[in-house]
Order: sequence, then C-alpha cells, then structure tokens
Amino acid sequence: MTKTYKIEGMTCGGCVASVKKQFDESEAISETNIQLDFPQAKISFTNEIEIETLQSIINKAGNYTIKEIEEKSQNIELALPEKSIHTYKPLLLIVSFIAVVSALSQFPFSSFSFMLWMRHYMAGFFIVFSFFKLLNLQGFANSYSMYDIIAEKWKSWGYAYPFVELVLGLLYLTNIAPLATNISTALILGISSVGVIKSNMDKKKIKCACLGDVFNLPMSKVTIVEDLSMIGMSLIMLLQNRIL
Repeated sequence: MTKTYKIEGMTCGGCVASVKKQFDESEAISETNIQLDFPQAKISFTNEIEIETLQSIINKAGNYTIKEIEEKSQNIELALPEKSIHTYKPLLLIVSFIAVVSALSQFPFSSFSFMLWMRHYMAGFFIVFSFFKLLNLQGFANSYSMYDIIAEKWKSWGYAYPFVELVLGLLYLTNIAPLATNISTALILGISSVGVIKSNMDKKKIKCACLGDVFNLPMSKVTIVEDLSMIGMSLIMLLQNRIL
C-alpha cells in the first residue's frame, strides 16, 4: 500500500534527508520517496499506519508536520504541467556568464584559441559551482547523497566534493598538471554522471545539487548534458595534451 502525504516545514535538502532517514529506520515502512516539490512524501507499507504514528516518527527529525493528501487535491496538483526552461534560469545564466567571460579573457581575439577558452571555462565552472555548494555545505551533502552513487554510501564525499571542485578549478586556471587535472575531471564527473543518469531513468523527482542548496533545481536531462559536456571538454583537452 502506498499513500501520498504533505510535509510542512521542509525547506532544503537537509530537511528532506533528515525526514527520509527517520522513515527508513522504521520497520513498519517498506519504502519512502521524500522531496521538496509536491507531493512531498510517498510512503509504502504493508499495513496502513495511522497519521499520528507517522507524525511521531518525523518528530525525531525536527519540527515538521505530516498531513494526508485528499484524493481530489492530489489529482489537481499532479496534473500541473512540467516545469519550463524558466526553472533552469539560474543555471543557464551562470553557465552563459562563465562562457562569455572565458571568451572575453582572450580579447581582442587576434588569435582566439578554443582550447584556451575551454580551459578558462572549466576553471570558471568549477570555481563558481563550488562557491554555491560551499554556501551551505551540509545542505549540499544531504542533497548530493540522495543520488550520487558514492555519496549515498560515503557521506563524507559530499562534504569533500565542493573542495575537490575548487581545487580542479584552480588547477585549470593556473594550468598546473593539466594531464592529471583532465584525467581527474573525467573520472570524477564520469562517476557522478552515473547517479544522475540513473535518477533520470528511474524518473525520480529529486533536487539537483549542482548549484548547492541555494536554488531549487529539479534533476533532469539538463543535468546530464551539463556533466557530459564537462567530461567531453576534459577528454578533448586530455587528447590535445597527449598529442602535444
């Protein structure tokens, strides 16, 4: 049996992770799907649990209130259209700004180098994205652990990942150890992409942690394109370095 509930009080990925942890530890519940977007909770159990029992479970996570969603209300909410491109406006703006600044760094373009543009873009990407993640490190780590195959088993990786991104960004900016930098980027983002692709294939409605816990961006194919593009550029530069 699966029922849908509304949970009031959740504001970030950390809240979601805390509530889900309490539900997962309950032997009476077989499966849970917790998210910030509506519907906030889908709970599966063999025998239906009273709402009072569910409330006592999430009380251990914090000051949250769980309410059962009436069937009519649920149908209305679930009929809402898919989110448009405007949902990803923050991500698109940030990526565009990095791309433009990376190009302007070669002004007046007398001998524009695409390889240099890619290196500057990678530097800007990692530095800026690590900044947003570090604004709320715990929130990012909690959100990241919901889909990354390493972070879900080793949560410390979620805390370390923004610093890894920052180091990679500085290495790209200074062009120190380009071979090791590009290999590391391809491996790290390649592993990270596995969880992203799997979440999209499973059609999980979870929050993307690419910009940390600052923006409420849903996981989608946009995230896959973002990761694969970065992997592609690192492989191109890696090949170029091997040729040279």
